[in-house]
Amino acid sequence: MFARTERLLLRPSWPEDAQKLHQAIADEGIVRNLVRAPWPYTHEEAVRFATMDHDEIFPSFLLMLRTDDAPRLIGACGLGQHNGEAELGYWIARPYWGLGFATEAGRAVMGIAKAIGHKKLVAGHFIDNPASSGVLRKLGFRSTGKSELRHSKGRGESMTCALYERSLEDAGDDEVPSISSRAFSIRDYFERLQAA
Repeated sequence: MFARTERLLLRPSWPEDAQKLHQAIADEGIVRNLVRAPWPYTHEEAVRFATMDHDEIFPSFLLMLRTDDAPRLIGACGLGQHNGEAELGYWIARPYWGLGFATEAGRAVMGIAKAIGHKKLVAGHFIDNPASSGVLRKLGFRSTGKSELRHSKGRGESMTCALYERSLEDAGDDEVPSISSRAFSIRDYFERLQAA
């Protein structure tokens, strides 16, 4: 599955993405705000992520900044599971912080989530990461007023996480991005998107 936004191409990871992925995420300031990524983030971890199977119900996407040259990997966004619910997660490489890419990618993934049948999304952020609160609010998530301790592999400890939720039933169809499934090979599709 792929999606295009104004500035981004969202696509699954491929084995050859490992090096660029490692370069983009191997920053303690990024990893400490994630639950599942370890610190230090090694090249082997990037290879594992880039080669893992893609779940059609809980897809994960690399965020490729569309440029005049080859697209540039600037982050990731996708769905995971937390306490039996679909959870939105994302990260952006440090040079691209504050430019609206997390919000843009989050909208696309919310549209995909709605298109594949999810009715609601949950999300959270560690309380010392207020920038993520701003992203979630821009995406229409509401604070549940609750928090929980979640273990961060990057920090090596549990931290308080503020919890949010967002119904997708009230999301308009205009929020659903142009998405496509694997009607033909991934590489063929990617080349067609780049040519468009």
